Amino acid sequence: MQRCLMVFVALSMMTMMTKAQDNEQPADATVGDAPADKVGYFLGLSMGQQMVQQGLRAEDFTAESFTVGVSDALASRDMKLTREELVAVQTTLQKLLNTRHQEMAAEIKKQALENKAKGVAWLKENAQKEGVKQLEGGLQYKVIKEGDGGTPTQSDTVRVHYTGKLINGEVFDSSVQRGEPAEFTVGGVIKGWTMALQKMKVGSKWMLYIPSDLAYGERGSAGAIGPNEVLVFEVELLDIL
Repeated sequence: MQRCLMVFVALSMMTMMTKAQDNEQPADATVGDAPADKVGYFLGLSMGQQMVQQGLRAEDFTAESFTVGVSDALASRDMKLTREELVAVQTTLQKLLNTRHQEMAAEIKKQALENKAKGVAWLKENAQKEGVKQLEGGLQYKVIKEGDGGTPTQSDTVRVHYTGKLINGEVFDSSVQRGEPAEFTVGGVIKGWTMALQKMKVGSKWMLYIPSDLAYGERGSAGAIGPNEVLVFEVELLDIL
């Protein structure tokens, strides 16, 4: 019984996120300054994001029921549903999630195929542009500025400034925008970076055009990078630490 209730409450909490996404919550809604307000928002936001990623939607259940369920659980009141009803709800939700997962997997596969084709065509055209050279595996690069320092090995830690974009020009990550260089081991990043950095000298700035096979492949990365995306980076090698 306790497990069923925990599942019910956890699944219901995503309403906090999805209701806002459906604009049922005012766009200018604010969170209070009290510590309890901020804790509540954190819990609702983090759980809501997880549930959305799992495939649940706002129309799957109501905010009103969510409020009643959480209140009853926190106050240790008698549950409004019987054990049998809770089990039935859990079964229904599991079937729903299974269906959504299948739909999501099919959509990701479709997107991966489309991105792969777009990426191959884009790289083929990009390879013809002035100054663009190609390394093994299809990694393309263009030297913006050639440095005169040392060249790192795979085991070295480097300091770099970079801006990463998709082929449509959308920026997904940038140490330049953050105003703070990144530090990492050459062998601890995507293959395209590892290959390029071992050919760069400190002080160099290159454009990298990285095929999906040398980037994040079919899995993508954290929602910002889709499956089989070609990535474009401006990379400046500042130092070998």
